[in-house]
Amino acid sequence: MTEQDRLYQIWVYLQAEPLFWLTLTIGAFLVGDYLYKKSNQFPLVNPVAISIILVSSVLLIFDIDYERYFSGAKFIHFMLGPATVALAIPIYKKWHLITHNAKAIMAAVVLGSIFAILTTYALAILFDLDHQLILSLLPRSVTAPISMGISELIGGIPSLTAIITIITGIIGAALGAFVLDLMKIRSLSARGMGIGLASHGIGTARAMSRNEEAGVFSAVAMGLSGIVTSILVPIAVKILF
Repeated sequence: MTEQDRLYQIWVYLQAEPLFWLTLTIGAFLVGDYLYKKSNQFPLVNPVAISIILVSSVLLIFDIDYERYFSGAKFIHFMLGPATVALAIPIYKKWHLITHNAKAIMAAVVLGSIFAILTTYALAILFDLDHQLILSLLPRSVTAPISMGISELIGGIPSLTAIITIITGIIGAALGAFVLDLMKIRSLSARGMGIGLASHGIGTARAMSRNEEAGVFSAVAMGLSGIVTSILVPIAVKILF
């Protein structure tokens, strides 16, 4: 068997669904991660954003609907749960730091969540957005499964909320370090809290890859802000509308 025949057989094997979509997703991320490392970890060269662009391009070019793609890539979706639970290990290692700063953490989470909700509402009113669109935007700062649940509860559009949430995470992960440097925030715990509050899981993954302490505080902020925001958003909707 020639090398060309072997490559052809590999291509035929990869084309078989659902393996093809799984391979495409992992391959797109590896390309994004390669470009990120080649750019000396320049924040704007975000691997997640690059992956989304590459996969979306393939789906659009070949007119593939999302359900067909997801049927093949859902293994990655399944692994999100264990990956989130695995954050408990670094959190356990830094537990003494978390308990020592418990009051400051809770104050930051509550104030940060209120700020995210109010600024989103203010910008939505400024740009005269539709009522249902506003409801879809309000929970955008927490991780996607929680934001979609909140959106459905208050009458928003969960699928739109998921898109806005992912975009929020990508922007936060790409620009968060710039903003924190500009504000001269050097504390790793404070930087982690800021990233976790602003850009949930995507920002936390980026923070964890750069520094474990920042990643731990980002994970704590992500988890607690999910709880606080799920309480505050329905209350805010009753007050503001």
